[in-house]
Amino acid sequence: MSGVGENQLISIVPDELKFLFELEKQSYCDLKVANKTDSYVAFKVKTTSPKKYFVRPNTGVIQPWDSCIIRVTLQAQREYPPDMQCKDKFLLQSTIVPPHTDVDELPQDTFTKDSGKTLTECKLKVSYISPSTTQRSSDSGATNGDGTGSDTISTIQRLKEERDAAVKQTQQLQHELEMVKRRRNQANSGLSLKLAALVGLIGLIIGFILKLTLASPT
Repeated sequence: MSGVGENQLISIVPDELKFLFELEKQSYCDLKVANKTDSYVAFKVKTTSPKKYFVRPNTGVIQPWDSCIIRVTLQAQREYPPDMQCKDKFLLQSTIVPPHTDVDELPQDTFTKDSGKTLTECKLKVSYISPSTTQRSSDSGATNGDGTGSDTISTIQRLKEERDAAVKQTQQLQHELEMVKRRRNQANSGLSLKLAALVGLIGLIIGFILKLTLASPT
């Protein structure tokens, strides 16, 4: 991992992304990124597989000695990777920016390497945990009577809860989007009916006026 040492601008916890992997289900992992300097630090998250992961926020600015949470969501997959091995990697770049800089004000070349800029890079590996591994760990922990199995179970349980929460949040957002679409369609339908009624009323008035004009003596 590059960017490790006394000159490191940020710290990242955990140092490896672990996802509970189940077919057709999302899973996510949270990263806590802390600014270890007296300066404002901008960061950007990159991955070797951008279509598989959803990162929010993927770019940001952290105030001195402050921290933020980055949520990395593994999209639902249709097939298992070979031997449950993941070769995906993440790269978190960070650099010092002027005080009170907003993320929308970052120049396009903020994370471009050049001679006059200090750019720190931290590489993160990705690993998948399968439900079958959870079961084997549970059985092993029960047999050996040590705390290893229980620790693994608690980790898996936490990952499951986080994944379920992410799925629930996604479903809620989809429901809210459908409600907005329905309200918009209803508003457009109501406007069309009002317009039709207005046109019909105008037609009746014009017809009445023409009838009076034709009926009046010349």
